[in-house]
Amino acid sequence: MIKDIKTILYATDLSNTSVYVFRYALCLANALDARLHLLHVVEPVSEEMRMTLQLFVADRKARDVAINHRRETVKALLEERQAVYWQHLPKDDQALRDRVDDIEIVEGFAAEEILKKADSLSAGMILMGSHEQGVSHTFLGTVAKRVLRRSRIPTLIVPYVQD
Repeated sequence: MIKDIKTILYATDLSNTSVYVFRYALCLANALDARLHLLHVVEPVSEEMRMTLQLFVADRKARDVAINHRRETVKALLEERQAVYWQHLPKDDQALRDRVDDIEIVEGFAAEEILKKADSLSAGMILMGSHEQGVSHTFLGTVAKRVLRRSRIPTLIVPYVQD
């Protein structure tokens, strides 16, 4: 018997197409009577970037602020996009907002963190968007490929289609 999907993990890359995928995630959560969790993963700062910061920013506190500011910037962008999305949603659909349980930003390697979060939530599905690349829309991003290969639960990749 197929397990009911009561929790969906939507992993967003915050690209320009992510609003389209978010709309799809909300509609799917509503149709399945499921809860929706949003996750964005910030890649760790590379050693090269750390060395560059050490060369040009002598103050350790200032370096730490610069590195940590990345997460704050991403969080602000995610909140801004959410606000714009909810603002343009018809009043009849405003109840969909209640489907979103949490919005989380973590630092790490995207595929690893997505799989780890899906496991910790006991998610019934992972939902991600595809990347639009070149002439063909069939290419998947590296993260989506890694998640698809290793996921033990249904993983839905939503292709971007221009309205």
